[in-house]
Amino acid sequence: MAESSADEVVASASETGCCVVGGGPAGTVLALLLARAGVAVTLLESHADFDRDFRGDTVHPSTLEMLDQIGLAEKLHAIPHGKMRQALLRTKERAYVMADFSRLSTRFPYVLTVSQAKFLDLLADEAKRYPNFRLVLRANVQRLVDADGRVTGVRYRDGANQWHEVRAPLTVAADGRFSKVRHLAGFEPVKTAPPMDVVWIRFTKKPGDPAECAEIFVGGGRFAVVLDRGDAWQIGYCILKGSFSTLKTAGIEALRTAVGEQVPWLSDRVGEIRDWKDATVLNVESSRVPTWHKPGLLLIGDAAHVMSPVGGVGINVAIQDAIAAANLLTDPLLKGTVAEADLAAVQALREPGVKGVQEFQALVQNKLAAPGLTGKEFRLPWFVRLALSLPVVRNVPAKMMAYGPHRVKLKPRPAVATAP
Repeated sequence: MAESSADEVVASASETGCCVVGGGPAGTVLALLLARAGVAVTLLESHADFDRDFRGDTVHPSTLEMLDQIGLAEKLHAIPHGKMRQALLRTKERAYVMADFSRLSTRFPYVLTVSQAKFLDLLADEAKRYPNFRLVLRANVQRLVDADGRVTGVRYRDGANQWHEVRAPLTVAADGRFSKVRHLAGFEPVKTAPPMDVVWIRFTKKPGDPAECAEIFVGGGRFAVVLDRGDAWQIGYCILKGSFSTLKTAGIEALRTAVGEQVPWLSDRVGEIRDWKDATVLNVESSRVPTWHKPGLLLIGDAAHVMSPVGGVGINVAIQDAIAAANLLTDPLLKGTVAEADLAAVQALREPGVKGVQEFQALVQNKLAAPGLTGKEFRLPWFVRLALSLPVVRNVPAKMMAYGPHRVKLKPRPAVATAP
């Protein structure tokens, strides 16, 4: 744990019931749910706003059901969005339905694609209705505060480089895959090395384009995923791990040609890749921290486990962490005493599901993505083709993407009064 230096003059100090570090989906959902239940919450976000170029913009049925429960589903659907009711796998021979969300027993039988910045704005605006909620932007957390081996809060620098301190019975690290809080606490994730990286590209939508589905194109040594973002297409052009420099050496025209050949109905738009600024590489990683907690501190979301982009479930898994944490920790927080056993209970509930999703992602990566990127002629094994011909089998990946192996529901709880 980092030590404070003598020149750290604290400009302000405050106390709260729970300090949440990181204003991504997990942190913002947790802060909102705790504030609704009457817990005093301070949410610290290092950026000036939520308006950044997020790559994960999917909201899955389990999250939509939770939002519906707290009265936000209709407001989210009022934001421009796309819907994915099926996931298709296209090989040279034919198209296969890999997941059919329309068969799910839910009010929301689809995956919603919506700007994550607008989604977070919606959550934060709702949380601000509660007088016990406080959002601090430009809060760059640099220190953990501890007493007798227990984390009792954090110190952060603001936009003017002044130090501030927030003390709380519980600090929650929801600050992403490069979590500063995780580093300060001395936690080291155990990483795996998926066989691919992803180059993200956006294209405009045109009349006559496919509707309400995600498409996976595999073959010829290439692998691409096409996602409907509502107002644009998001393409994940997969490459072998560590090969982005080779791709850049080949030149931007080679990338345009490859994308156009892999996704033929987008070939008339590849000129929209003007330079390498229009192609952002994601270093695909999968990892998990063995222990998500220590006295006074809990890790959730990517801070605790980084998910592969396979299935686009990372946001869904992180929000399920937040829901589980709210279910299990609200009562202890209202009492002002959170035992480490309470934090261990969150990990015990969530870790099996996280492991299950990561194992499912590894299977897809190793059996589908890796062979598709080898340059050899790709063909689905006969037993996979047979399985995908059966609707009951297609329900399995749909349920995995929608809910994960373990469905987490928000515990019903009356909300406290909001500010007038």
